Amino acid sequence: MRMTDKTYRVIQWATGKVGTIALRHFIENPIFELAGVLVTDASKAGKDAGEIAGTGSTGILATDDVETIIATRADCVHFAPARQDIEMVCRLLRSGKNVVSALGPFYPTDRCRADLEAIEAACRDGATSFHGFGIHPGFAGDILPLTLMRVMERVDHIHIYEVVDQLANPSNYIEIMGFGRDCEELLASPSRQPEAPYFFAQSMALVAESMGRTIDNLTTKLEVVSAKRDIPYPGGVVKAGTVAGQHYEWTGWYRGAPLITYHFYWKMGDQDLSEKWSCGDTGYRIVIEGNPPMELTMPEPKTTEGGVRYISLWTAMAGVNAIPALCEAPPGFASHRELGVFGPQGLTGRRPAQSGTFSSPELEP
Repeated sequence: MRMTDKTYRVIQWATGKVGTIALRHFIENPIFELAGVLVTDASKAGKDAGEIAGTGSTGILATDDVETIIATRADCVHFAPARQDIEMVCRLLRSGKNVVSALGPFYPTDRCRADLEAIEAACRDGATSFHGFGIHPGFAGDILPLTLMRVMERVDHIHIYEVVDQLANPSNYIEIMGFGRDCEELLASPSRQPEAPYFFAQSMALVAESMGRTIDNLTTKLEVVSAKRDIPYPGGVVKAGTVAGQHYEWTGWYRGAPLITYHFYWKMGDQDLSEKWSCGDTGYRIVIEGNPPMELTMPEPKTTEGGVRYISLWTAMAGVNAIPALCEAPPGFASHRELGVFGPQGLTGRRPAQSGTFSSPELEP
Protein backbone atom coordinates (compact mmCIF):
# COMPACT_ATOMS: atom_id res chain seq x y z
CA MET A 1 0.00 0.00 0.00
CA ARG A 2 1.31 3.44 -0.90
CA MET A 3 1.58 5.82 2.06
CA THR A 4 -0.70 8.31 0.29
CA ASP A 5 -3.52 5.71 0.33
CA LYS A 6 -3.70 6.04 4.11
CA THR A 7 -4.88 8.65 6.56
CA TYR A 8 -2.86 9.24 9.71
CA ARG A 9 -4.46 10.38 12.96
CA VAL A 10 -2.18 12.96 14.54
CA ILE A 11 -1.86 14.95 17.74
CA GLN A 12 -0.15 18.33 17.89
CA TRP A 13 1.73 18.76 21.16
CA ALA A 14 2.29 22.49 21.92
CA THR A 15 1.25 25.36 19.67
CA GLY A 16 4.12 27.81 19.61
CA LYS A 17 5.60 28.88 16.27
CA VAL A 18 6.59 25.42 15.06
CA GLY A 19 3.56 23.69 16.53
CA THR A 20 1.07 26.13 15.05
CA ILE A 21 2.52 25.74 11.56
CA ALA A 22 2.24 21.96 11.89
CA LEU A 23 -1.29 22.24 13.25
CA ARG A 24 -2.42 24.29 10.28
CA HIS A 25 -0.95 21.72 7.92
CA PHE A 26 -2.66 18.84 9.70
CA ILE A 27 -6.00 20.61 9.35
CA GLU A 28 -5.55 21.31 5.63
CA ASN A 29 -3.80 18.14 4.42
CA PRO A 30 -6.22 15.29 3.59
CA ILE A 31 -3.74 12.54 4.52
CA PHE A 32 -3.90 13.70 8.15
CA GLU A 33 -6.82 13.54 10.57
CA LEU A 34 -6.39 15.81 13.58
CA ALA A 35 -7.10 13.77 16.72
CA GLY A 36 -6.10 16.23 19.43
CA VAL A 37 -4.14 19.34 20.43
CA LEU A 38 -2.18 19.77 23.66
CA VAL A 39 -1.50 23.37 24.68
CA THR A 40 0.78 24.53 27.48
CA ASP A 41 -0.74 28.03 27.53
CA ALA A 42 -3.90 27.70 29.64
CA SER A 43 -5.56 30.61 27.80
CA LYS A 44 -5.73 28.43 24.66
CA ALA A 45 -7.42 25.49 26.38
CA GLY A 46 -10.96 24.99 25.10
CA LYS A 47 -10.34 26.87 21.86
CA ASP A 48 -11.06 25.21 18.54
CA ALA A 49 -7.86 24.03 16.85
CA GLY A 50 -8.83 26.05 13.78
CA GLU A 51 -8.97 29.24 15.83
CA ILE A 52 -5.41 28.62 17.06
CA ALA A 53 -4.17 27.78 13.57
CA GLY A 54 -6.04 30.55 11.75
CA THR A 55 -8.21 28.21 9.69
CA GLY A 56 -11.89 27.29 9.73
CA SER A 57 -13.51 25.46 12.65
CA THR A 58 -12.44 21.83 13.11
CA GLY A 59 -14.56 20.62 16.01
CA ILE A 60 -11.34 19.61 17.83
CA LEU A 61 -10.86 21.57 21.04
CA ALA A 62 -7.41 22.17 22.46
CA THR A 63 -6.70 20.89 25.96
CA ASP A 64 -4.01 21.36 28.59
CA ASP A 65 -4.93 18.01 30.17
CA VAL A 66 -2.06 15.61 29.51
CA GLU A 67 -4.07 12.57 30.54
CA THR A 68 -6.73 13.36 27.96
CA ILE A 69 -4.08 13.40 25.24
CA ILE A 70 -2.45 10.21 26.49
CA ALA A 71 -5.84 8.49 26.26
CA THR A 72 -6.55 9.81 22.74
CA ARG A 73 -6.17 7.29 19.93
CA ALA A 74 -3.67 8.50 17.34
CA ASP A 75 -1.00 7.20 14.99
CA CYS A 76 1.58 9.90 15.74
CA VAL A 77 2.34 12.90 17.94
CA HIS A 78 4.14 15.95 16.52
CA PHE A 79 6.00 16.91 19.71
CA ALA A 80 7.13 20.56 19.75
CA PRO A 81 7.27 21.99 23.29
CA ALA A 82 9.76 24.65 24.35
CA ARG A 83 11.78 22.19 26.47
CA GLN A 84 12.75 18.56 26.16
CA ASP A 85 10.78 16.01 28.18
CA ILE A 86 12.03 12.48 27.54
CA GLU A 87 9.76 11.03 30.22
CA MET A 88 6.70 12.43 28.43
CA VAL A 89 7.98 11.21 25.06
CA CYS A 90 8.26 7.72 26.54
CA ARG A 91 4.71 7.92 27.96
CA LEU A 92 3.39 8.78 24.52
CA LEU A 93 5.35 5.95 22.90
CA ARG A 94 4.10 3.44 25.49
CA SER A 95 0.52 4.60 24.87
CA GLY A 96 0.79 3.27 21.32
CA LYS A 97 1.61 6.52 19.52
CA ASN A 98 4.61 7.10 17.28
CA VAL A 99 6.43 10.37 18.06
CA VAL A 100 8.32 12.90 15.95
CA SER A 101 10.15 15.34 18.23
CA ALA A 102 11.59 18.76 17.40
CA LEU A 103 13.98 18.39 20.33
CA GLY A 104 15.62 15.14 19.30
CA PRO A 105 17.51 13.02 20.02
CA PHE A 106 18.54 12.76 16.38
CA TYR A 107 21.25 10.10 16.28
CA PRO A 108 22.98 7.81 18.80
CA THR A 109 26.01 9.32 20.55
CA ASP A 110 27.47 8.72 24.01
CA ARG A 111 25.98 11.99 25.31
CA CYS A 112 22.39 10.93 24.54
CA ARG A 113 22.77 7.21 25.21
CA ALA A 114 20.58 7.20 28.33
CA ASP A 115 17.75 9.04 26.54
CA LEU A 116 17.98 6.68 23.58
CA GLU A 117 17.87 3.60 25.81
CA ALA A 118 14.73 4.96 27.49
CA ILE A 119 13.15 5.70 24.11
CA GLU A 120 14.02 2.26 22.71
CA ALA A 121 12.49 0.58 25.76
CA ALA A 122 9.31 2.65 25.41
CA CYS A 123 9.13 1.80 21.69
CA ARG A 124 9.33 -1.90 22.52
CA ASP A 125 6.57 -1.57 25.10
CA GLY A 126 4.27 0.38 22.80
CA ALA A 127 5.24 -1.22 19.47
CA THR A 128 5.95 2.32 18.27
CA SER A 129 8.69 4.38 16.58
CA PHE A 130 10.47 7.66 17.31
CA HIS A 131 12.20 10.22 15.06
CA GLY A 132 13.97 13.46 16.03
CA PHE A 133 13.54 16.28 13.50
CA GLY A 134 14.63 19.85 12.88
CA ILE A 135 16.23 22.18 10.38
CA HIS A 136 19.59 22.15 12.22
CA PRO A 137 20.28 19.72 13.74
CA GLY A 138 18.12 17.33 11.77
CA PHE A 139 18.51 18.47 8.15
CA ALA A 140 20.97 21.18 7.09
CA GLY A 141 23.90 19.61 8.94
CA ASP A 142 23.29 15.94 8.18
CA ILE A 143 20.90 14.61 5.51
CA LEU A 144 21.54 17.57 3.20
CA PRO A 145 25.36 17.24 3.00
CA LEU A 146 25.00 13.46 2.82
CA THR A 147 22.78 13.88 -0.22
CA LEU A 148 25.35 16.12 -1.93
CA MET A 149 28.19 13.71 -1.12
CA ARG A 150 26.49 10.88 -3.03
CA VAL A 151 28.02 12.15 -6.29
CA MET A 152 31.48 12.99 -4.91
CA GLU A 153 34.68 11.03 -5.33
CA ARG A 154 36.45 12.35 -2.21
CA VAL A 155 35.36 14.38 0.82
CA ASP A 156 37.96 16.40 2.74
CA HIS A 157 36.13 18.94 4.90
CA ILE A 158 32.41 19.75 5.26
CA HIS A 159 31.28 23.25 6.28
CA ILE A 160 27.72 24.11 7.32
CA TYR A 161 26.82 27.80 7.67
CA GLU A 162 23.76 28.98 9.56
CA VAL A 163 23.18 32.72 9.18
CA VAL A 164 20.32 34.27 11.14
CA ASP A 165 19.45 37.96 11.16
CA GLN A 166 17.79 38.48 14.54
CA LEU A 167 16.91 42.07 13.64
CA ALA A 168 14.94 41.06 10.54
CA ASN A 169 13.42 38.05 12.34
CA PRO A 170 13.11 39.13 16.00
CA SER A 171 12.25 36.55 18.63
CA ASN A 172 11.66 36.40 22.37
CA TYR A 173 15.17 35.03 22.85
CA ILE A 174 17.40 37.90 21.68
CA GLU A 175 18.39 38.85 25.23
CA ILE A 176 18.67 35.21 26.33
CA MET A 177 21.01 34.58 23.38
CA GLY A 178 23.39 37.14 24.80
CA PHE A 179 22.81 40.13 22.54
CA GLY A 180 23.38 43.32 24.49
CA ARG A 181 25.89 41.71 26.87
CA ASP A 182 29.43 42.98 27.40
CA CYS A 183 31.63 41.47 24.69
CA GLU A 184 34.41 40.18 26.94
CA GLU A 185 31.87 38.85 29.40
CA LEU A 186 30.10 36.85 26.68
CA LEU A 187 33.39 35.45 25.37
CA ALA A 188 34.28 34.31 28.89
CA SER A 189 30.81 32.89 29.57
CA PRO A 190 28.81 32.20 26.35
CA SER A 191 25.03 32.33 26.49
CA ARG A 192 24.73 29.07 24.57
CA GLN A 193 24.70 26.15 26.97
CA PRO A 194 27.94 24.13 27.32
CA GLU A 195 26.07 21.04 26.06
CA ALA A 196 24.97 22.74 22.84
CA PRO A 197 27.94 21.55 20.70
CA TYR A 198 27.27 17.94 21.75
CA PHE A 199 23.59 18.33 20.81
CA PHE A 200 24.67 19.22 17.26
CA ALA A 201 27.38 16.57 17.35
CA GLN A 202 24.61 14.02 16.79
CA SER A 203 24.35 15.32 13.22
CA MET A 204 28.13 15.22 12.87
CA ALA A 205 28.14 11.58 13.98
CA LEU A 206 25.43 10.69 11.46
CA VAL A 207 27.47 12.18 8.61
CA ALA A 208 30.80 10.75 9.75
CA GLU A 209 29.50 7.25 10.39
CA SER A 210 27.67 7.23 7.06
CA MET A 211 31.14 7.80 5.53
CA GLY A 212 32.72 5.02 7.57
CA ARG A 213 34.49 7.48 9.89
CA THR A 214 34.12 8.66 13.48
CA ILE A 215 34.36 12.01 15.25
CA ASP A 216 37.44 11.68 17.47
CA ASN A 217 37.37 15.17 18.98
CA LEU A 218 35.11 18.23 19.12
CA THR A 219 36.51 21.76 19.42
CA THR A 220 34.71 25.09 19.79
CA LYS A 221 35.46 28.74 19.01
CA LEU A 222 33.53 31.96 19.55
CA GLU A 223 33.99 35.47 18.20
CA VAL A 224 31.74 38.48 18.62
CA VAL A 225 31.23 41.92 17.11
CA SER A 226 29.75 44.93 18.86
CA ALA A 227 27.10 47.50 17.95
CA LYS A 228 28.43 50.77 16.52
CA ARG A 229 25.30 52.52 17.82
CA ASP A 230 22.13 51.58 19.66
CA ILE A 231 20.08 48.95 17.76
CA PRO A 232 16.40 48.97 18.74
CA TYR A 233 14.27 45.85 18.21
CA PRO A 234 10.67 45.04 19.22
CA GLY A 235 11.70 43.64 22.62
CA GLY A 236 14.32 46.20 23.62
CA VAL A 237 17.60 47.82 22.57
CA VAL A 238 21.09 46.44 21.96
CA LYS A 239 23.26 49.24 23.32
CA ALA A 240 26.26 50.63 21.45
CA GLY A 241 29.45 48.77 22.35
CA THR A 242 27.65 45.58 23.42
CA VAL A 243 27.32 42.26 21.60
CA ALA A 244 25.47 42.63 18.28
CA GLY A 245 26.90 39.61 16.43
CA GLN A 246 28.04 36.12 17.43
CA HIS A 247 29.94 33.50 15.44
CA TYR A 248 30.10 30.05 17.01
CA GLU A 249 32.36 27.54 15.26
CA TRP A 250 32.24 23.86 16.23
CA THR A 251 34.54 21.37 14.52
CA GLY A 252 34.47 17.58 14.54
CA TRP A 253 37.91 16.02 13.94
CA TYR A 254 38.89 12.70 12.40
CA ARG A 255 42.45 11.38 12.81
CA GLY A 256 43.86 14.83 13.55
CA ALA A 257 42.18 16.66 10.67
CA PRO A 258 38.97 18.73 10.63
CA LEU A 259 36.15 16.74 9.01
CA ILE A 260 32.98 18.74 9.77
CA THR A 261 32.67 22.37 10.88
CA TYR A 262 29.41 24.05 11.85
CA HIS A 263 29.43 27.86 11.62
CA PHE A 264 26.64 29.78 13.38
CA TYR A 265 26.38 33.48 12.54
CA TRP A 266 23.76 35.32 14.59
CA LYS A 267 23.59 39.06 14.07
CA MET A 268 21.44 42.13 14.63
CA GLY A 269 21.37 43.21 10.99
CA ASP A 270 24.47 44.35 9.09
CA GLN A 271 24.45 48.14 9.07
CA ASP A 272 25.39 48.83 12.68
CA LEU A 273 27.95 46.07 13.37
CA SER A 274 31.52 47.03 14.24
CA GLU A 275 32.70 44.48 11.65
CA LYS A 276 30.85 42.98 8.71
CA TRP A 277 31.29 39.24 8.39
CA SER A 278 31.65 37.52 4.99
CA CYS A 279 29.25 34.76 5.94
CA GLY A 280 26.82 34.83 3.05
CA ASP A 281 23.12 35.54 3.00
CA THR A 282 20.60 34.64 5.68
CA GLY A 283 19.75 30.95 5.58
CA TYR A 284 21.95 27.87 5.25
CA ARG A 285 24.95 27.09 3.08
CA ILE A 286 26.76 23.78 2.66
CA VAL A 287 30.33 23.87 1.35
CA ILE A 288 32.17 20.57 0.86
CA GLU A 289 35.89 20.56 0.10
CA GLY A 290 36.89 17.54 -1.97
CA ASN A 291 36.56 16.25 -5.51
CA PRO A 292 34.49 17.64 -7.07
CA PRO A 293 33.94 20.52 -4.63
CA MET A 294 30.28 21.02 -3.79
CA GLU A 295 28.24 23.99 -2.61
CA LEU A 296 24.53 24.41 -1.96
CA THR A 297 22.67 27.43 -0.61
CA MET A 298 19.27 27.52 1.12
CA PRO A 299 18.56 31.26 1.25
CA GLU A 300 15.91 32.77 3.43
CA PRO A 301 12.70 32.98 1.37
CA LYS A 302 11.82 36.59 0.56
CA THR A 303 8.16 35.93 1.28
CA THR A 304 6.15 33.11 2.90
CA GLU A 305 2.41 32.62 3.13
CA GLY A 306 1.08 34.42 6.17
CA GLY A 307 4.47 35.95 7.01
CA VAL A 308 5.70 32.80 8.78
CA ARG A 309 9.41 32.80 9.72
CA TYR A 310 11.33 30.53 7.37
CA ILE A 311 13.21 28.64 10.13
CA SER A 312 9.96 27.82 11.94
CA LEU A 313 8.35 26.65 8.69
CA TRP A 314 11.31 24.48 7.70
CA THR A 315 11.51 23.01 11.20
CA ALA A 316 7.81 22.18 11.42
CA MET A 317 7.68 20.51 8.01
CA ALA A 318 10.76 18.39 8.74
CA GLY A 319 8.64 16.62 11.33
CA VAL A 320 5.29 16.69 9.53
CA ASN A 321 6.69 15.17 6.33
CA ALA A 322 8.37 12.35 8.27
CA ILE A 323 5.14 11.13 9.87
CA PRO A 324 3.91 8.75 7.12
CA ALA A 325 7.36 7.11 6.81
CA LEU A 326 7.69 6.80 10.59
CA CYS A 327 4.24 5.25 10.98
CA GLU A 328 5.20 2.60 8.41
CA ALA A 329 8.63 1.95 10.00
CA PRO A 330 9.42 -0.96 12.36
CA PRO A 331 9.25 -0.15 16.09
CA GLY A 332 12.25 1.64 17.57
CA PHE A 333 14.41 4.73 17.17
CA ALA A 334 14.60 5.88 13.54
CA SER A 335 17.20 8.32 12.23
CA HIS A 336 17.41 9.51 8.62
CA ARG A 337 19.29 6.31 7.85
CA GLU A 338 16.36 4.14 8.92
CA LEU A 339 13.60 6.29 7.39
CA GLY A 340 15.23 6.61 3.98
CA VAL A 341 14.12 9.03 1.26
CA PHE A 342 10.64 10.58 1.36
CA GLY A 343 8.91 13.81 0.42
CA PRO A 344 5.77 15.77 1.30
CA GLN A 345 2.46 14.04 0.66
CA GLY A 346 -1.15 15.06 0.38
CA LEU A 347 -0.97 18.73 -0.64
CA THR A 348 0.02 19.86 -4.13
CA GLY A 349 -0.37 23.18 -5.89
CA ARG A 350 -1.21 26.46 -4.22
CA ARG A 351 -3.05 26.65 -0.91
CA PRO A 352 -6.65 27.86 -1.36
CA ALA A 353 -7.51 31.31 -0.06
CA GLN A 354 -8.22 31.40 3.67
CA SER A 355 -10.75 33.43 5.58
CA GLY A 356 -8.70 35.47 8.00
CA THR A 357 -4.99 36.03 8.35
CA PHE A 358 -2.66 33.43 9.78
CA SER A 359 -0.05 34.60 12.26
CA SER A 360 2.34 32.41 14.20
CA PRO A 361 2.66 33.15 17.94
CA GLU A 362 5.83 32.84 19.95
CA LEU A 363 6.83 29.58 21.56
CA GLU A 364 4.76 28.85 24.61
CA PRO A 365 6.42 29.07 28.03
